[in-house]
Amino acid sequence: MLMKNEPAMTPETSPDDDVGVPVSVKIRERIKASRQRFHSNDNIAEFIRPGELDLLLDEVTGKMQGVLDSLVIDLENDHNTGDTARRVAKMYIREVFNGRYVKGPAVTEFPNAEHLNELLIVGPITVRSACSHHFCPVIGKIWIGVMPNEHTNVIGLSKYARLAEWIMGRPQIQEEAVVQLADLIQEKTQPDGLAIVMEASHYCMAWRGVKDMDSKMINSVMRGVFLKDPNLRREFLSLIPRKN
Repeated sequence: MLMKNEPAMTPETSPDDDVGVPVSVKIRERIKASRQRFHSNDNIAEFIRPGELDLLLDEVTGKMQGVLDSLVIDLENDHNTGDTARRVAKMYIREVFNGRYVKGPAVTEFPNAEHLNELLIVGPITVRSACSHHFCPVIGKIWIGVMPNEHTNVIGLSKYARLAEWIMGRPQIQEEAVVQLADLIQEKTQPDGLAIVMEASHYCMAWRGVKDMDSKMINSVMRGVFLKDPNLRREFLSLIPRKN
């Protein structure tokens, strides 16, 4: 039985038409209805409709304003923080976590017409992310090794950087980020082997906690012939011009 003040739902209406429902709730309900995951390092662009990213920016601005209020900052009279809530919201949505909210970069793929089958190394690619534990910066470099075959798709060198930037533009832990990037490059190029090494500084260690400014984390993913052939793996690692 319908309440007098509640309009009847029709095939033309949906919960998304509810006025006053936060856009984050609408997006979250679409994801749940599709039984998809929306962890911090997942891309949710397919569930965001045109214009909603601007609404999400407004919503995050309001929530961040509340955080600053709870930190007992005088937003009315402090000339340094008057627009901080908006700046932080824009930083998260449009920059630091942009890899969650936009579709992946277009990558033009070309056939391996010359049947190239020699080791290719791209790097160092500078990457910037944020740890999902404290939202502190993670800044480092990535080296990518590809062993193509005659069926491997060839992509431009800059595209490796674009793909890395898209994957890293989310709250991440380094171990999972490298695996995500490897999965994506594997899908795009279908090589005989793929190797990725990442070295990064974590400001959750340098800025807080133990405050160790010199520690870095290095991890790798080896697939295909890089995993099976120790000589090829050694060749790749020896060609990375890392500085101690």
